[in-house]
Amino acid sequence: MSQELIWITGASQGIGKAVALAYAKAGHTVAISARNRETLQQVVDEAASLTGRILSLSCDVTNKDQVTEAFNQLIEEERLPDRVILNAGTHQPMAASEFNAETVSKLLQINTLGAAIPLEVLLPHYLERQQGQISIVASVAGYRGLPTASAYGASKAALINLAESLRAELYSSGVDIRLINPGFVKTPLTDKNEFDMPFLISVDEAANAIIKGLAGKKFEVVFPTRMAIAMSFLKWLPDRIFFPMINRGTGHGR
Repeated sequence: MSQELIWITGASQGIGKAVALAYAKAGHTVAISARNRETLQQVVDEAASLTGRILSLSCDVTNKDQVTEAFNQLIEEERLPDRVILNAGTHQPMAASEFNAETVSKLLQINTLGAAIPLEVLLPHYLERQQGQISIVASVAGYRGLPTASAYGASKAALINLAESLRAELYSSGVDIRLINPGFVKTPLTDKNEFDMPFLISVDEAANAIIKGLAGKKFEVVFPTRMAIAMSFLKWLPDRIFFPMINRGTGHGR
């Protein structure tokens, strides 16, 4: 793989940061975005000794003007990225007894619109060039509704459908739309979870899975394998079995 230019949103910590460092270690140039300039600079400093480069492009992905400005800066200083990974997102568990529409709105704004707004900015450029890869990071939590994930899961299910719709329409366009569905990865976001997380993996393992997957041909990059198998099984399980099993299995049936 020749040297590439890669843009990653939500890259100041967690999976995005790990992927950025791994690409830079392999000799590529990586532009990273998030709202916090200081944490972005820390990632840039961490990459100083690596073969590739990491560039800081601070922006709020829910603000179209900021996304456009960051993208134009990248075009002017470098060029159109070969790959874009739309990874910005957040997580907030919400019990049914504490259901709050504001929480749903917040997660849809950050997780779903935080990918849709960059897509609006990016797609005309890639369609004009008829090449390039754009990846959307969702989650296996978007496969089926799970307890305390009514807001988070809804935002990720929307991203899965969004990615599938774009892939179907752009299949012959030369624009390579990909979907990334992580399972449980140890990050500051999953540290909020108060339950046992099966098949938990490190951010470095997640980064390796993403980079390997995006270099391959499959539309969906899903990991870890055991989590993917388990969630795929749940996706096709009949409702009459799924709902009571999940209710009891997660302790909500007690």
